[in-house]
Amino acid sequence: MNKFIQTVKNIWSIEELRNKILITLSFMVIYRLAAQVTLPGLDGEVINDAMNASGGAKGILGMINMFTGGGFSRASVMALGVMPYISASIVVQLMGIAIPYLQKLKKDGESGQKKTTQITRWLTIAITLVQGPAYLASLPSLGIPADAFLIGTGGMFWITSMILLTTGSIFAMWLGEKITDKGIGNGISLLIMIGIIAGFPSAFAQEFVSKVTTGSSGGFMIILIEIIVWLLVILACVYLVTAIRKVAVQYARKTVAGTVRDVAGARQYLPLKLNSAGVMPIIFAQAIMFVPSAIQGANFSSDGVKNIAAMFADPFGVGYNVLFATLIIIFSYFYTAITVNTNEMADSLKRSNGFIPGVRPGKETGDMLDRILSLITFPGSLFLALLAVLPAFVVKFGVQQSWSMFYGGTSLLIMVGVAIDTIQQINAHLLNRHYDGLMKTGNKRKSVA
Repeated sequence: MNKFIQTVKNIWSIEELRNKILITLSFMVIYRLAAQVTLPGLDGEVINDAMNASGGAKGILGMINMFTGGGFSRASVMALGVMPYISASIVVQLMGIAIPYLQKLKKDGESGQKKTTQITRWLTIAITLVQGPAYLASLPSLGIPADAFLIGTGGMFWITSMILLTTGSIFAMWLGEKITDKGIGNGISLLIMIGIIAGFPSAFAQEFVSKVTTGSSGGFMIILIEIIVWLLVILACVYLVTAIRKVAVQYARKTVAGTVRDVAGARQYLPLKLNSAGVMPIIFAQAIMFVPSAIQGANFSSDGVKNIAAMFADPFGVGYNVLFATLIIIFSYFYTAITVNTNEMADSLKRSNGFIPGVRPGKETGDMLDRILSLITFPGSLFLALLAVLPAFVVKFGVQQSWSMFYGGTSLLIMVGVAIDTIQQINAHLLNRHYDGLMKTGNKRKSVA
């Protein structure tokens, strides 16, 4: 404990790092405060009473509500949050495969990145203009009663709400970019994480009350077991995020200023991640799984279509999770293939006089890296699919739906991934100032003169 306290003191003693952390916390507080502001023309108290009476959004809507920190079900000005920006980023990334102009921007370095960011911003506004009306039209189905609409649902309500929803998404995007530039960690990911964490206390409180107030003497023991299992799942997520396959690489000797630098015997490693796609396969698969829910809510004359849609619309049902897991495995291979270019890795090794022992540089190296990546992606995708469907399993053991969402899926993987990334950035600042890392001892290192 003393070492941890000393590490915190070391973090606080670095002015630059302290300012970055304070900026990050300030922007996250602003985001959370903005998420509490209800759209004009709606009665916030009536909406809150209705949500509390119904237990909040359930199923697919509950997942969306989790990522917006409750703003989705509260009809907040930040109801869409950073979801339009995430959608725009995914679209731009996928279009970069087929559109030569975007491929050229990717190779142009910083100037190309700025243009790509600008395209993503404009696409975010366009997506908001599509998602906004769909959201406003679905407000009654979210459980918002008719008496919550103070000025009705006429043109004035739609115009003002669309302006504010678009402004809220742009503001969330701006906050995320500023956190990335001026603060610590990835801004957009941190905003998503803070929205997920916002629902954690209430979800755990509901689970605790439901188990302890049942009158059973084993209520506290059940809660303790659930916490232990939850911590084990977090540990599994950490292993999935950080697991790599090390490919041995050697570099040829180099002549510098008439001398030979003896690096031929020094072996380095090329890290290939077990889960190179991150949480993107889950996000892609979840976007497709919204379709059955939309079909179920639509007015189809065929009962057969509605019955099939209902079978795949329940996020805790067997049909939904089998299809969900299959899509995750497929998208894991797809996203890894479009984001990890093994031929470029092989060319980069060749240019730096590096080679894999026993393998020819160039095409053979690229083929070998591609084969290794394909082999490790399979267990990685299976592990990712298992974590994604884990909430459906724990629900069968009596865990409430709101609390079960923290046992896996996108929410837990995002929290673990963002936490690891942020800790790594803090560690980099500490090590640069000759301190031990956040996860190591807190003793000050001696600087080397």
